[in-house]
Amino acid sequence: MENFDKYASRRFDIMNEEAIDADVLEAIPFEYTESAGKVIYETSEFTMVCPWTGSPDFGNLVIRYTPGQLLVELKSLKYYLTSYRNVGILQEHAAHRILGDLVKLLQPVEMTV
Repeated sequence: MENFDKYASRRFDIMNEEAIDADVLEAIPFEYTESAGKVIYETSEFTMVCPWTGSPDFGNLVIRYTPGQLLVELKSLKYYLTSYRNVGILQEHAAHRILGDLVKLLQPVEMTV
């Protein structure tokens, strides 16, 4: 009996990080800047692709931030997160990329992803 990995040649098409659509993100004014309230966005529908196997990868995503002058417009955030669907990226790298893109857009007081 031959010892071979029947899955080694099976891959799905994956896109690189250039497919992540940060340009779709929009900011809207935050009208309660004197408050110290937190904004929390959670989704269990965050998907990307394993960069090694091309298999779908699913994750729970939680974004927490204290806004400065701006909030992320939620429809634009959903489109942005959907752009990860076919991208080959590790979850840890996706979290850092999301954090960087949102901090650049919003300049929050603090943020975690």
